[in-house]
Amino acid sequence: MKVLIMAGGYATRLWPITKDNPKALLPVGDRVILEHIIEKVSDLGLDTYISTNRFFEGHFKPYAEKYDIGLVVEDTLHEEEKLGTIGAMKKAVEELGLDDYLVVAGDNLFSFSLKDFLDRYDGNTLIAVYDVGDLELAKRYGVVVLEGDRVVSFEEKPALPRSTLVSTGVYVFPERVMKLIEEYLSNGNHDSPGYFIQWLLERDEPIKAYRFSDYWYDIGSADSYLEALKTLLKESTIEEIQISPYAKIIPPVVIKRGAKILGRSIIGPFAYIGEDCVIENSDISDSIVFRKTVIRNSTIWRSIIDEKCEIRNLELRKSLVGGHAKIQRGE
Repeated sequence: MKVLIMAGGYATRLWPITKDNPKALLPVGDRVILEHIIEKVSDLGLDTYISTNRFFEGHFKPYAEKYDIGLVVEDTLHEEEKLGTIGAMKKAVEELGLDDYLVVAGDNLFSFSLKDFLDRYDGNTLIAVYDVGDLELAKRYGVVVLEGDRVVSFEEKPALPRSTLVSTGVYVFPERVMKLIEEYLSNGNHDSPGYFIQWLLERDEPIKAYRFSDYWYDIGSADSYLEALKTLLKESTIEEIQISPYAKIIPPVVIKRGAKILGRSIIGPFAYIGEDCVIENSDISDSIVFRKTVIRNSTIWRSIIDEKCEIRNLELRKSLVGGHAKIQRGE
């Protein structure tokens, strides 16, 4: 079996913060999303590969080298060119060969052990499912109906969901199913794995489900990203920083090397402050601030601020600020 971490998307729903940075490399706690996944994969002892695109290839190379992971790179540079999940799986098979594949979405954060997941694999397609507990929320995902642990219905983003169980982007596809990808794509089918699962069910291909609880985050929006931060930020990580005697740190937080916390600033709870930021006389909580950003005399709550921004004399709530932005209200 091979492991394929899917990171070939352009994450347009999180633009502008993902316009030049892949979603899988967004920080959550003291690590990026990809490293949370790699930690779970490393217990398996399987050959592991990251599937990405030419535009983001350079971002992933340091992680591939650090963790001894291979790269499968599709030759695309723009959203409209991307192969999609199933197309990227086809490319992986062409490069790496037919095999059973454990496929993990690269924007996924989940609580279960992949070793436990694979212990349930019996040679048939296996998918991880999670109960989101709300029919309205289920409309955003692939909705699953089960009989025992057998999948009897799968509908991608239905208008009227039949359950609140959804697929979470973690699959095992046996070799015989990987062989079917070319046939599936040749008929002009959607590149989403959900539609592939539906197609397999129509062919009477047996599909099993692995149910888990605790937490699951599909980092597809600012809200889900911030909620993941709150769940996974269990402990504080404060590196070599300059801090004013009047400042207050309310854990858990992550404050990266070179940051300066000046004046009567309050950082936390649940805040990520990137490298070489300057925070002065400001209150930041439930927020993510990327590197080399300057914030003065401001209150930031439940917001994401990209790198190299300057924010002065503002109150930002539930905001998403793109890189290099300069915004202020009078001095």
